[in-house]
Amino acid sequence: MTVTVGQEVSRVVVEDLRRTQIVMYAGASGDYNPLHTDEPFATQVAGHPTVMSHGMLTMGLAGRLLTDWFGHENIRRYRARFKASVWPGDTITATAKVTEIHVVDGQRRAELTLSAVNAAGVEVLSATASAIIPDEAEEAR
Repeated sequence: MTVTVGQEVSRVVVEDLRRTQIVMYAGASGDYNPLHTDEPFATQVAGHPTVMSHGMLTMGLAGRLLTDWFGHENIRRYRARFKASVWPGDTITATAKVTEIHVVDGQRRAELTLSAVNAAGVEVLSATASAIIPDEAEEAR
């Protein structure tokens, strides 16, 4: 695989996020915080316009960009900071950029930054990651 410092990959990771996706994530994660699942609580008690997505759902959606690029087996570190709420109906675009390439234990690794923005251009997540760069021979297998 050819990977260079400064290389970027960007794509829409979710278009028109559905409440159903948020509820499915709540079920999969066991996180039934009413901010994510209970419309009256989210609006009347918390004062939000509606329920919001789980930060970890956003992180997972954005992380697919990395696993699709390098393969899930090659991701060695992925850390994220949640910067803004994600709401039903949002479209999220993730962009990953290679900031450094170095060798660790004989394997080439890419250090990356990742940003996810909503359709209005508001950054909802910023992250860093480290991934092993697969050899051309490994990819051919």
